[in-house]
Amino acid sequence: MAKILNETIVKNLPWEDRPQGSFLPVWRYSKNPVINRNVNRTIERTFNSGFVPFGDGFVGVFRGDTYTGIYKLFVGRSKDGLHFDIDEEPIHFVDKNGKLLPDTKYSYDPRVVKLEDYYYVIFADQAFEVTVGIARTKDFKTFEKLEYPFIPNNRNGALFPRKINGKYYLLSRPSDNAASMFGNIFISESTDLEFWGHHRLITTQGWANWNGVKCGGGPIPIETDEGWLVITHGVLYNVNNVVYSMGAIVLDRDDPSKVIHKCENFLMTPQELYEVVGHTPNVVFPTNVLVGENGKMAIYYGAADCCTCLAFTTIDIIMDYIKEHDLIK
Repeated sequence: MAKILNETIVKNLPWEDRPQGSFLPVWRYSKNPVINRNVNRTIERTFNSGFVPFGDGFVGVFRGDTYTGIYKLFVGRSKDGLHFDIDEEPIHFVDKNGKLLPDTKYSYDPRVVKLEDYYYVIFADQAFEVTVGIARTKDFKTFEKLEYPFIPNNRNGALFPRKINGKYYLLSRPSDNAASMFGNIFISESTDLEFWGHHRLITTQGWANWNGVKCGGGPIPIETDEGWLVITHGVLYNVNNVVYSMGAIVLDRDDPSKVIHKCENFLMTPQELYEVVGHTPNVVFPTNVLVGENGKMAIYYGAADCCTCLAFTTIDIIMDYIKEHDLIK
């Protein structure tokens, strides 16, 4: 049996048992979406967001697509992981000296991780061209933006939740300045969270048909005694549009540049109406995981670029499924 390591265990984890008779590795919350459209007076849609346990509830950073069509980052809070109160004023970043920085044009698709003494926000940031942005906070009130780890174009950053052999690690997906029709997952390392190098290819697109166009990282990697579980997204181009599905790989625990398991099957693909109809049809885009007792996992994902949804699994179910359909034997 797989065991999740070094994660905050959420006592009040949102949860529904696996439907009777289901053989699927991930199952949807019966009351999806958990965040629907017309969020508040500023935000029309929120999806592809990240949050963590904080105090007696949860707090995080949310992508908010505003009524102007611009997308920014907003702080949001929840008591139960099902009902959210999201700020109407976007985050305004400061530099290391506390000086207010100019807002960039777009900021979106954040992941949030607790690392040492800070909560880090990793997101796509676009001033002129898009690249991975990193910011940190202790209180979700003041956000210090760090130096960009990469030149444009890059996105889908996910920072590992601890150092490995004295180094920080960051996943990313080099891209273009639009909805790239290519994409591979890379890993980079740093000793100080400022200068990044030793860039290594983790996996290319097309290890299966469902990610034939591109693949990218999803939520923050989850450490287990069997390796780092990386939930991914993959994109298939069909006759008239793209389809975003959820998949998974497992990286070596001591050397995360090595892939030790790669699931040929997707874990979940768009099926429900809220996933197949929207601003970008046929999208399941995972960006956040909460971990509960006995290996329970609540996976939050964006659906059709319109709303935030929730699905469930356990570490045993997902790891067994990956190994059952493993391309690395």
